[in-house]
Amino acid sequence: MKIRNTVLALLSVFTLSAMAPGDVSAASQRHSSKKEHAAKGSHKAEKVAKSTSSRAARVASIHKQRRHVVFASAAVQRTAVASAASEMDNEGNPLLHSAAFMIADQATGNVLLEKNSDAVLPIASITKLMTAMVVLDARLGLTEILTIANDDVDTLRGSSSHVPVGVELAREDMLRLALMSSENRAASALARHYPGGLPAFVAAMNRKAASLGLRETRFLDSTGLNSANVSSARDLVKMVSAASRYPLIREFSTTANYTVYLNGRPRQFNNTNALVSSPDWQIGVSKTGFINESGKCLVMQAWLLNKPMIIVLLDSFGRFTRVADAQRVKRWLESAAVQQKLAANVRGPAT
Repeated sequence: MKIRNTVLALLSVFTLSAMAPGDVSAASQRHSSKKEHAAKGSHKAEKVAKSTSSRAARVASIHKQRRHVVFASAAVQRTAVASAASEMDNEGNPLLHSAAFMIADQATGNVLLEKNSDAVLPIASITKLMTAMVVLDARLGLTEILTIANDDVDTLRGSSSHVPVGVELAREDMLRLALMSSENRAASALARHYPGGLPAFVAAMNRKAASLGLRETRFLDSTGLNSANVSSARDLVKMVSAASRYPLIREFSTTANYTVYLNGRPRQFNNTNALVSSPDWQIGVSKTGFINESGKCLVMQAWLLNKPMIIVLLDSFGRFTRVADAQRVKRWLESAAVQQKLAANVRGPAT
């Protein structure tokens, strides 16, 4: 056996010595390549094992996340149910935070919900709905150019405006800005350019209010900056209903945004009621209002349950309370219990 191993060793040495240097190198490379291949194969196997382990870990993580999502979703649903319940009083009516309000079916006149609806309160820029009706009733030229003057600047409260003195706009654009963005200077200019000026315009506003049967409503200016502009939720239901008969009021008060050129430069104006941009709402007429004496106010004609509903919210506190109250009203109206009430016509029409 030792002799045989010695002979094989000598033959191996002889064979290597007989090979060319390149052959020796190639053989060495092949031998090295085999070792590298084996090493790579081992490394690849390790990577596959790690990848499989990683995928398994990810799958386990995803299942865990899904379980968490399911649990979270159930928790959200329980919270939503609890929240909805907390929005209702013992009679199933929504707990609204506006000091005075009225919700009425415009088609039938039935009052669905009310609180302090006869209280006479300042109405701030809700006034501009009457301003618009008086302008349109006068059939003044909508393309006539009106100019913002110093007389249109708010010296009563010092409120700001995006419409500089000297700007010239068509009466139609002034009306749009007054309704959509509640621009006080635009509303003032509309009254000032009325035949007979502001005194004649205010007189026309009060005549219009009387003709609509608004018993608690009085106006002293066209903007609503004067706190002596007052009304009640009951009267405002009628006023919003009347305003909804004017196509331009419907269009301008519900436009989300609009660009006008002021002294040759474009400027975008936005609606003061964010709900007009919401896909969840179909609003026919909208107007917001605020001065310190009135609190936050919101009136709307909105289509709910395929019916035109009038929503009047007066003297809300907080920046978002009036919008939150409107949302509560919507959820309440869409609840099954209220739909049964509507079918039964529980309450009579507003008088």
